[in-house]
Amino acid sequence: MQLGRERFARLARAGRRIATHRGERLVMLVAAVAISLWNVDRVPHTAVLPALLGLLPFAIGKYVLCPLRWHAISRSGRTRRWHLRAYAESEILGLVTPWHAGADLWRVHRLENVGVRRSGAAAEVALDRFIGAVGLVVAVVVTGVTLPWTVLAIALGAAALVLVVALVVRRRRPSLAGRWPWPSPKVFALGVLLSIGYQATILGLLIGAIDAVGGPVPGLQLVAVFGASQVAGVLPGVHGASPRDGALVAGLAAIGVSWREAFGAVALTSLLYWIPALLIGGSLLFLRWRGWFTERQAESA
Repeated sequence: MQLGRERFARLARAGRRIATHRGERLVMLVAAVAISLWNVDRVPHTAVLPALLGLLPFAIGKYVLCPLRWHAISRSGRTRRWHLRAYAESEILGLVTPWHAGADLWRVHRLENVGVRRSGAAAEVALDRFIGAVGLVVAVVVTGVTLPWTVLAIALGAAALVLVVALVVRRRRPSLAGRWPWPSPKVFALGVLLSIGYQATILGLLIGAIDAVGGPVPGLQLVAVFGASQVAGVLPGVHGASPRDGALVAGLAAIGVSWREAFGAVALTSLLYWIPALLIGGSLLFLRWRGWFTERQAESA
């Protein structure tokens, strides 16, 4: 147990360095882009139009729906525009770190900068992640596709753990719990709906990538493959070369997509992620470094 806590602490320190030091962010960004570009040779001849048609709704889901979900549960008092901007900035760091942890640490860092306590900021980001996971499970279930038992077990276990921790903290440390976000059922339902919309845009991107490389577009089986591949996402890996990507390739091959087209579609998807990340998040980070965005803690709630 002690060893596990020490490893988690080292990971948190490493992630915090990436979130606060420009040099380390630049090195990690170059490395991650290089890995994604290395995958170019796996992409067979592609048709541009299907890929772009899949990318447009994904960009809306990632950079509009997800920040709106975060804003709905946030107690920072910041505007929607602030959450849209902070979320876009965080995606660059998420793509270059295992578990997408850099994105979470950047959002916590931004919340701290506007006066939110670290415990409250971390709880807010964790809750946003949890609602996103609930949205993923619901999105798969409502399609009528049967999830693997491992996926259901992880989802239910995570939900139970979050509930137990919340109840214990609320009972024993009410002063601490008072600084945590406690969304109403209506807000929670809104967050889940936004998450379902986002998951639909990811599937749209994947379908566009499969069509772009000339593969047969699967039906509802693709939803089950996508949901099952999320289990592998609990293992560390860099975007474009992660266990989740490998699981998705294997899943596509299992439902009739050729190995060549499965590799190509997943590699193309990982490359397409970078287009809005660099254009939107990268541009906003550059402008921040140039001093365009200044915020005062006194403005926060």
